Amino acid sequence: MGFFYSSIMAFGVAGALLVTGNSWAAGQYPASAEMPAQCDNAHFLKDQNAFAEQFSRDRTTYGQHIDLPEHLCGQVTKVLRARRTRSGWHGYFMMTVGTGRPIQIVSNLDEIQAPAWPWVKVGDTVEVQGRYYYDGPRRQGVDWTHHGTSRSWPWAGFVSVNGQRYQ
Repeated sequence: MGFFYSSIMAFGVAGALLVTGNSWAAGQYPASAEMPAQCDNAHFLKDQNAFAEQFSRDRTTYGQHIDLPEHLCGQVTKVLRARRTRSGWHGYFMMTVGTGRPIQIVSNLDEIQAPAWPWVKVGDTVEVQGRYYYDGPRRQGVDWTHHGTSRSWPWAGFVSVNGQRYQ
């Protein structure tokens, strides 16, 4: 077993990043990463805190794109307007995840099968499966919340709002 693989097994994906740094290409994920089968807010908070600690210590994550599969549950705290980006229309909302600060959720409105935006409101209970990106303390969130996959991202995402699933 190599050092990186051993580190992942011992410390989890985020722990391995703290030990070895980001050793995969930008926009990719570690081969050992797995999408949690159900909500795992503790796992998400551990990943989020590990990246924040690494950033505050050595700033190595700034400008790098770290992607991890996450499955979260919480409540909507804020709904933002939809915006057009280079990859289409996106809807944004903030959700609480345990005791951590709210995290931004990004939904590609051209891909997700859902009613017209906004289809969430403050106070809704949500379950989100998607790609956690960490580009820095103020540039993080969960995207890839739609049904599609790609060569660089093998997990289909979704957003459930009060039990109604959109993918």
